[in-house]
Amino acid sequence: MKYMEKGGFKHNPLMRLTLSLTLMFLFFFWLTNFAMYFAHMNLNPQSVVAYYRGSDATFQVPKTFEGLSETSHFHLPIMALVILMLTHLMIFVPVSKPLKVFVIVLAFASAFLQEASSWLVRFGHPAWAWLKVFSFVCLQSVLGFLMLALLAYLWFWDRYNWQIKDRPEA
Repeated sequence: MKYMEKGGFKHNPLMRLTLSLTLMFLFFFWLTNFAMYFAHMNLNPQSVVAYYRGSDATFQVPKTFEGLSETSHFHLPIMALVILMLTHLMIFVPVSKPLKVFVIVLAFASAFLQEASSWLVRFGHPAWAWLKVFSFVCLQSVLGFLMLALLAYLWFWDRYNWQIKDRPEA
């Protein structure tokens, strides 16, 4: 554990290689999140409603209970693991504890709301579409931030000797 706490993993070439390649895969995962979302919807809540509840104007059929169940069945554990890994590594980045707590809570909450909002739009009320858009933007933003923070810590932090004055111990 001290190896992680003190940042010793940054000086191990194999650990750096492993984490860098993992971040590369997660970066492409992040890009495909955008591609999949914008292939069906946009940031207009009406497009979210049309996608989940169907639209006669665009000949879209509503999402079924089975379809949403299958999607949730895969999204929930994968997002939990991805966010667990990224936020766990974020714990070792030397930034303030309140920032760490905020990022961790925002990551898990936005991922959960991203999934829950699909169900709310489809089987609740169309007014929940704003939550789908908001949670998508939040989730993508926090994932991007986590990846950038970890990349900066892994490769650039020591080089530029960045210091955080109010850094409490992790």
